[in-house]
Amino acid sequence: MSHRPAAARAARTERRWRLAVTGTIAAIVLGLIGFAVVLALTPKGGTPPAPAASASAEPSVPAEVLVRPDSHRLTEVADARVTFVEFPDFECPGCAGAEPGLAQVRRDYGDRVTFVARYFPLSQHFNGERSARAAEAAAQQGRFADMYALLYARYCDWANVKVPQDALFRSYAAELGLDLAAWDAAYADPATAARVQADVEDGLAAGVTGTPRFFLNGRMIRPQTVAELRQMLDAELTP
Repeated sequence: MSHRPAAARAARTERRWRLAVTGTIAAIVLGLIGFAVVLALTPKGGTPPAPAASASAEPSVPAEVLVRPDSHRLTEVADARVTFVEFPDFECPGCAGAEPGLAQVRRDYGDRVTFVARYFPLSQHFNGERSARAAEAAAQQGRFADMYALLYARYCDWANVKVPQDALFRSYAAELGLDLAAWDAAYADPATAARVQADVEDGLAAGVTGTPRFFLNGRMIRPQTVAELRQMLDAELTP
């Protein structure tokens, strides 16, 4: 049996990761050709990510800042020696580009590594905070991971528009079979917005200035490729 299709998929994932994490993503927004979206854009005008660095090269962030008791785990390992934390903005094109590679890494390492996702919607993304609330409203019914995956899977349907996507996000909740009355209440509840903002505050305290940002065992990492991320995880897993 040929392994070429699998190899081709891996190559495509690697290319998407490189575009998402290290480059400037060219886009056409409202007919303006050549508009560039730099991965590290921030509400405060941050700079592009620095070159890749090992986890040990970065200062350690207190565990209680990176992972709260109510932080959402995409995978969880009892007494895990390795914890990977991401701060994404669901509307960030870099986050969407990096997600296929991250998803594969979670599948491959999920039995050994706890993967945690926090919220960090950026102010320049019109539906960034709304999408975070959509995920949090789903989380209140135990379906965070499903909404997380669906928001990325349907990214091109809702991102980069200046119109509220509340109805579309509600249709995703319906597609997941959620209790819509409960989802509606949670989506509109100021406590849900406060929960999202609490993650943002932790991200700022941890030094997050743009998305996606990754932390491995308490230290910020900047893997340039999926392969490099795997090497970092392997190094932390090695006794």
